[in-house]
Amino acid sequence: MTRAAIVMLVAFLAVIVLAPAAMAQDNAGVGGGKALGAIAVAIGMGAAAFGCGLGQGRIASAACEGMARNPGAAGPIRAAMILGLVFVETLVLFTLAMLALKA
Repeated sequence: MTRAAIVMLVAFLAVIVLAPAAMAQDNAGVGGGKALGAIAVAIGMGAAAFGCGLGQGRIASAACEGMARNPGAAGPIRAAMILGLVFVETLVLFTLAMLALKA
């Protein structure tokens, strides 16, 4: 593994370990709950956008490769690609809506 991957893995594990303690706090403090909620929304939306970008890139790559191998099937491949892109983007929009309701 590269150094960047190890750093990202350690950061991800730190967030997972510290999240239960952060969510167990009550809102009696000085705005700590709102700040932690904003951080959680930022991390959640970032993860959703990252996954969406990877998924959409793979969908487009596979569709372009399929159209290059069989130009006669470009129409159905394009329709399936657009449908797949819509599903992936919808998941990110649902994530945004859920995070907005949670925060």
